[in-house]
Amino acid sequence: MIETQLEQDIKTAMLAGDKVRVLTLKTVKSVLLANKVANGTRESILPDAEVITLLSKEAKKRQESAELYKQGGNDLKAEAELSEKALIETYLPKQLSEAEISMVVDDVLAQMGDSAAMGPAIGQVKAKTNGAADGALIAKLVKEKLAK
Repeated sequence: MIETQLEQDIKTAMLAGDKVRVLTLKTVKSVLLANKVANGTRESILPDAEVITLLSKEAKKRQESAELYKQGGNDLKAEAELSEKALIETYLPKQLSEAEISMVVDDVLAQMGDSAAMGPAIGQVKAKTNGAADGALIAKLVKEKLAK
């Protein structure tokens, strides 16, 4: 379970005195806790699929923040955001390449046939890739293939 691994890594980082790692992991843990509280499941462990979704969002936030810091000329903060993103991504499944995602999109569209619509197709591709593909890239590929 990813959540259990996260807990262990926080303890390890605390013992090692790695303040940056501890802060990043505790921030992620608080996102998971907030989700559990909102769903009334505070005492349970989140399923990995849900943790992957939440961690993907957190990684995306870090990427967007880094880009904004770079635009503002603050490279130091941009680097900090990117290092946090890299740490969060260690808990995510290996991301599929664009070619691999394209093959999944082709399969889904072939299964859907003439009734293929963008929204349902994206949903099915996301389900098949199980957090291992970027949503924006999936949407782009589905849109391109439906336009043909």
